[in-house]
Formats: sequence, structure tokens, C-alpha cells
Amino acid sequence: MSREIVAGVDGSPESLAAAGWAAREAGRRRLPLRLVHAWRGDPLDLPLRQDRASQERMADDVLRKAESALAERHPTLPLTAEVVPDTPVAALLSTEERAEMVVIGSRGHGAVAGFLLGSYGQQIISAAHRPVVAVRSRDGEDGGEDGKDRGEVGKHRGGHPDGGGVIVVGQLGGAEDSAPALRFAFETAAARGASVRAVRAWSLPPLYAYSPTSSALALADEAGGLVPYEKKALREALTPWRERFPEVGVDEHVEIGSAGQVLLGVSGDAGLLVVGRRARRGAIGPRIGSVAHAALHLAPCPVAVVPHE
Repeated sequence: MSREIVAGVDGSPESLAAAGWAAREAGRRRLPLRLVHAWRGDPLDLPLRQDRASQERMADDVLRKAESALAERHPTLPLTAEVVPDTPVAALLSTEERAEMVVIGSRGHGAVAGFLLGSYGQQIISAAHRPVVAVRSRDGEDGGEDGKDRGEVGKHRGGHPDGGGVIVVGQLGGAEDSAPALRFAFETAAARGASVRAVRAWSLPPLYAYSPTSSALALADEAGGLVPYEKKALREALTPWRERFPEVGVDEHVEIGSAGQVLLGVSGDAGLLVVGRRARRGAIGPRIGSVAHAALHLAPCPVAVVPHE
């Protein structure tokens, strides 16, 4: 089954920015774009009698306006649009079988009742088995092909329009753990003609864990110390992706500190920040993880959250 990029549309500025970002990414990757608007038509808890036909027309109108605007801006892009009779979460997750990625809008940093505070976005990211990209209105908005209408907030907080800037990706754990995020970062960089900045954050082992026979410390000693060990781990994780994408330039960054802080600290010029998320369910259900949480709140650019086992 051929892949496609899926974008959720609800008529908000954030969702229109997400659709615009998705259209540009679909063009770069030579993939079709599908717009999805979820509408169940459930009666609202209002004392007024509702006209279901009017609600259906409104739902269709939201989708068709977005479709028309994108078709005009991207006339050669294969584009489809559909109203899905379900909740936003279920509607977008139902597209995963054919989705290369799912793109959603986010209110981002500073929203009191926004994207990460019990909303649909958090549920989609935490449950998805495909990469989910969160786009704010300043990350491309509804207007410019080159993201020129990002607004004053975007200009002052750093980052690049989505066609420019380095692709920053976090490399955590072993090579297998980070492979999905690295693959996504390299594929995106190759499609854009951009470079990758691979970041590995590390911390000192707790004193109580020290032992001459500790496997981690023994490996670090063999590598010549903790810093060389961390650099070696990053280099080994990058090796297969460098070989697969020789045209993509790579900058390796190893720094002591929390993963979220280190990633955010080197993302000021990023066009996209890519982070991983464990797909396993916890005792209280699926979670997005602390690193993804920090990135989604504070990154100055779109954020891709890539699940891994």
C-alpha cells in the first residue's frame, strides 16, 4: 500500500498551518496528501433544536475551504479530503495504516487550554504508531509557501520556516532505540537538502551505582572515559544512516545534561526537531514521555514525535 501524509483539519489557524506544512512536506517527499476532518454529528447539549443537515454542510465547508486553498497553492500535489464520522483522535489514528506521518496543529507554548493539556493532540501523539508532527500557526501559517507569514512570535523565538534550518534529532539509548527517529530525521533532511544535527545528552552515573565491575563504567573505561564513550555511542548509532544518506551532512553534538534541555539548547536554528517516544503502554496508559513533552511545549519549530519499541 502506498504511503501518504495525513493532516487533521478543523478550521483553526493551527490546523490550517499544519495542513500547509503537510502539503509542502508531501511535495518534497513526492507523496500524496490526505486532509481529514472529524465530525460525528452528535447532538450538542444545547436547548436549541439542531439542524443536522446544516451541521454536515458546515463540516464539509471547513474541509473544502482548506482543500481549495492548498490545491491552488500546490496544483500538482495529489490531494484528497474526507470528513470522517468519528472523534478527532479515532479519525486520525484510523489513517495510520497508510500514513507516512500524521500532521496536527498545536497551540504550543503559552496556551492555557491548549494542545498538551488533556486535548486531542496529546492523545493522538501518545497512541500513534506512526510519526506525528505538531505544527503551530507561526511555523508556516496558512499563507506563505516559504513560511513568510509566521508572525512576530515566530520571528523572535528563533527557528526557520519549515523549508530551511537544520534537522535536529535526539539520539537516546542504544542504536536500535533511536533508529526510527534517526531514520525520520535523515529522510526529512534528504528531502529538503538540509543537514542533520544529532544530539546525545548524558548524565553522570549515581555514586551508589559505581562498581569496578559495572558494565556501563567498564565500557566507558574501555572507551577512555565517559565523554568518549558517549561520543562513540552516538557515532555508532549514526553509522547506518550516514551510509544510507551520504548526501546529508551530519553534525554530532554530545553534552551533559537532561535530554530535553540539551535538545532545546541546540535547536534555535532548527527547521524541525525530531524526538523519540516509547510506544509501550504504561500502567496508566500511553504517555508521550518527558523529552517529547518538553519539546512540544518549548521548541521554536515544528516537532516530530516518532514512536519506537
